[in-house]
Amino acid sequence: MILQRRALLAFWLAALASAPAGAQAPNVRFETSSLTIESDGKVHRFTVEMADNDERRTVGLMYRRQMAADAGMLFDFQRDAPVSMWMRNTLIPLDMLFVDARGIVRKVHARAVPLSEAIIASDEPVRAVLELNGGTAARLGLKPGDRLVHPMFR
Repeated sequence: MILQRRALLAFWLAALASAPAGAQAPNVRFETSSLTIESDGKVHRFTVEMADNDERRTVGLMYRRQMAADAGMLFDFQRDAPVSMWMRNTLIPLDMLFVDARGIVRKVHARAVPLSEAIIASDEPVRAVLELNGGTAARLGLKPGDRLVHPMFR
């Protein structure tokens, strides 16, 4: 039994190591759109992929080995609710901005650990989560109270 578990673990680690850059679940396509973040009088522009249905939200940024500095993924949960995220099968560190229906950042979780299954909770109802490269929030000084400008926010 232990040997079977080790063999299975070795298989999954080998599969993970051999995943090509940009690999993602088959047949999952993401629309892109422009998003800006207003913070302390500065405007930061990003191109985001939209995770706006169950399939896209499930796949997210899994298996990606890199992401452009001005890119991100915007998870639209369609309604305000407490949400939880994790980093299963996610290879790059991410900053997560938890955002209410008006586009106001409610919480920033910096540098989520790749491959971790630890739960990262919103701590309150939110409409969306914006994932950026790990370290972006600190580099740009992003914080709760900043505003995202995107068509999904009222």
